[in-house]
Amino acid sequence: MERRRIEARWREATGTGLEQLALTIGAEGIAAEGLVLGPAGGAGSPLGVEGRALRYALVCDPGWTLRRATIARLGGETLTLLRGDDGSWHDGEGRRLRGLDGAIDLDLFATPFTNTLPIRRLGLEIGESRDLVMAFVDLDAHGLTVAPAPQRYTRLAPRLWRFESLDADFTRDLLVDGEGLVVDYPGLFERVG
Repeated sequence: MERRRIEARWREATGTGLEQLALTIGAEGIAAEGLVLGPAGGAGSPLGVEGRALRYALVCDPGWTLRRATIARLGGETLTLLRGDDGSWHDGEGRRLRGLDGAIDLDLFATPFTNTLPIRRLGLEIGESRDLVMAFVDLDAHGLTVAPAPQRYTRLAPRLWRFESLDADFTRDLLVDGEGLVVDYPGLFERVG
């Protein structure tokens, strides 16, 4: 497989936030680097996080299974997550995060890119669904937090996927491109450029 580099950009639906992604896909695996900039949050923001600005770097194996994630809040803390071959999760200091056992994918609230991980990894046929547990990373007033989150992905059409949060009343139909990158995430993100 020839190594490919893909650039993508999204804006928050309100137009106040922006993300730039650099994605590298090769035989040895997948690497993604993103920069998410505010000033999202406050009144009118669907994300509800004031002054959100962060960087992330994800490393996946060739099958789109996450191996390492580093999320850094600009001017703040850094969260590193490592996923072992046995499905266990550890922080950057090697401490096991037992609550995440069984999770394969990461869901980083501030970006639509992490929806690409299960979309690419699952390879579902139209009409098929899969329930998953995600390592859900959120940015709140206290910093970066991670917790398990049950979710469902259903492939509705060749480039249309339904995302459902199974512990909250939240469902969206995501339009993706041929690479599985979100083009339209109604009410939250849209691809630009």
